[in-house]
Amino acid sequence: MLKRQTMLGVLLSAFFISDAQADDSLILLDTKKTIESSKPKSLTNLEPRHDVTDILSSSPQEETDIYFSADEMENDSTQDTITASGNVEIIRQDTTLRADKVIYNQKTDHISAVGNVILVEKSGNVIFADKADLQDHMQNADVQNIKVVMADKTRLAANSFHKKQDDTKVLRQAVYTPCDNCLGESPLWQLKAQKVIHQPQDQNIEYQHAFLEIKGVPILYTPFFSHPDPTVKHRSGFLFPRIMSSSYLGAGIQPQYFWDISPQENLIFNPILSSDKGIIYSGIFNKYFYNGELSASGTFMHDDDEDKNRGNLFLYGRYEINDYWVADTDINYASDENYLKDLSLPKKDDSWLTSRVRLQAFDNRNYASIEGYYYDMLSYNLQNSNTPYIIPFMSYENISSPDRYGAYFKNTFNMASVYHEEYDASQRLTMINSWNLPYTSPYGEKYRLVASLKSDLYYISQYQNELGQDYTGTTGRIFPQIGLEWRLPFIKTTANTSQILEPIIVAAFAPNQDNKPDKIPNEDSMDVEITDANIFDLDRYSGYDRNDTGSRISYGLNWSFYDRKWGRSSALLAQTYEFDKEDNLFNQPGETSHFSDYVGRIYAAPSQYFDMNYRFKLDKEDFKITYSELGASLGSDILRLYTSYIFFPEAENYAEYIDTHRKEIYMSINSKITRNWSIDMFARQDLVNDHTISNGGGIIYEDECSRFALHLEKEFSDDPKDENEITVYFSFFLKTIGSVGTN
Repeated sequence: MLKRQTMLGVLLSAFFISDAQADDSLILLDTKKTIESSKPKSLTNLEPRHDVTDILSSSPQEETDIYFSADEMENDSTQDTITASGNVEIIRQDTTLRADKVIYNQKTDHISAVGNVILVEKSGNVIFADKADLQDHMQNADVQNIKVVMADKTRLAANSFHKKQDDTKVLRQAVYTPCDNCLGESPLWQLKAQKVIHQPQDQNIEYQHAFLEIKGVPILYTPFFSHPDPTVKHRSGFLFPRIMSSSYLGAGIQPQYFWDISPQENLIFNPILSSDKGIIYSGIFNKYFYNGELSASGTFMHDDDEDKNRGNLFLYGRYEINDYWVADTDINYASDENYLKDLSLPKKDDSWLTSRVRLQAFDNRNYASIEGYYYDMLSYNLQNSNTPYIIPFMSYENISSPDRYGAYFKNTFNMASVYHEEYDASQRLTMINSWNLPYTSPYGEKYRLVASLKSDLYYISQYQNELGQDYTGTTGRIFPQIGLEWRLPFIKTTANTSQILEPIIVAAFAPNQDNKPDKIPNEDSMDVEITDANIFDLDRYSGYDRNDTGSRISYGLNWSFYDRKWGRSSALLAQTYEFDKEDNLFNQPGETSHFSDYVGRIYAAPSQYFDMNYRFKLDKEDFKITYSELGASLGSDILRLYTSYIFFPEAENYAEYIDTHRKEIYMSINSKITRNWSIDMFARQDLVNDHTISNGGGIIYEDECSRFALHLEKEFSDDPKDENEITVYFSFFLKTIGSVGTN
């Protein structure tokens, strides 16, 4: 059985509970009759004693305060009955019973509640009935014409409800639905059963002659089925199957069996039975430890057309060794670059798969890690790349406690061994020691002074530089740097608005030394570009293999605006001046200039119907756009438009297999046509090569008890092996029952 409770399981949890609770719950279900002398319209606390109060308890030993009120009460000594009538209300253990009349026969031990019987439970369930009878110390119970509104707004009705002495419960002519429905109209879907039996000893719920109806029309019938009751957390059994269809697999179905190995581990065996490729073996394994977890999923098949085995493995694990050390791993493997796409598996759109093994330590102001990385290239454009793998990658960082002036030391040690499948390898050891002093002046000026020293030691094997020269040997570098940051925020406020205007200046002083590109390969600092995100950083490289040499001054202006009516907006414009115009990050080959292009961003969200984020770079000479990235949305739920645009110029310092020239636009439309129906469409276009990357759309129906989604998508890949087929996704979900659909 699945972990999720299905069918009537959720709603029957109001009744299907353990024996210790069953008496108590069903007493309240069929009316908790506490009848003792009371004043009309009053609420009286009855002290526990051996009379009717004991009958209302789940056991003779239980001492529970019971409160009741009624308009009138009669004690017939000849018939040995007690009768309370008129707005009878009984409260016991956060459960309230209301009825027009309650009769207790002390001789036969029979309690009866009649007329507008309403039971409100602590859980929020509300139970309605015409009549309720209990006897044999309330071990037997009969309720007629029962209607239940559950706490989650689902509904249950039955002609009769009977509880036997062994705590077995039986409902006859039961109807269940989580849907809202108007008077006289059928709900969207409902489940009908001639008989529903709950056997608490076996923790099972059985259904006899059950129909699933949609708008009153039966679409599914079963003479018998069963599932665990709500007290069962998980149990072995079949899950709902998935269905699929593709040009590679043909038509297919994926049955799923859940094996509850133990409370801490389980296995889902879900092979794919396809018309064109036969059986694809598939499974998911989960194991939970006190200090960690392990999850693995994978598939395997033999492709007769290509006469080869294919498969994949996704594995994630995490274990907290102690209060300081944590180990985790994330392994991702595919047998070939098209396997994930052929089977429409997770990560099918990734350009590469990253596998990582890591050990981390956290201790106050100290952090340490030992890692290993391996990359599996999937993208057609990266097939010719010289794939690296890194083992080990070690890092240690320590930040000292601030002294009385606020100054602190930061020490970083990093080591990496990088190997390539075809040729060169490198081992690097880096140490960065820095002293940091933040300071805020009495006038609001914010300063930060940083002095750092970076030391590198390399061993290089079979490295071929850009000039085609080979190098093998040991080399090193020492790189000092001093940085000073200054900010002065000017603030203006009114009753409804606030504005902050902040000039920023960052000066960095460092020698114009050589990065030794003829001896040191660039493994981790290739992706460098001056943007609004890093222009004020002292080190604008993302890795360690290249030093941000030379002295420079970066300056800019940051403006923010906050308004109760018009929301929030902000803007930034900045530029860098390099003292050495021959060697800096922003000059292209053959270009010499002290000044970088202008970088900036504009953000605006004046209302919930519009928001925009625009990042850009302007040429320093003619102000032409040299980089542009836009994301904007407009509209409400009725019609929402979204667009994103990105433009990168072609760069000359990248590998031949990496195409940096990019101009791409993405547009989507989402519309909520009615309360329940919505549609969406999207298109992604490559403006450089003038072709469509992908497009698609879908339609969704969703209400309080069901959801149906149909989505179509077509991708246009550069890989000649891809067939660029249309992919269809659909799912049909019924609340509390489950879902069926494609992967």
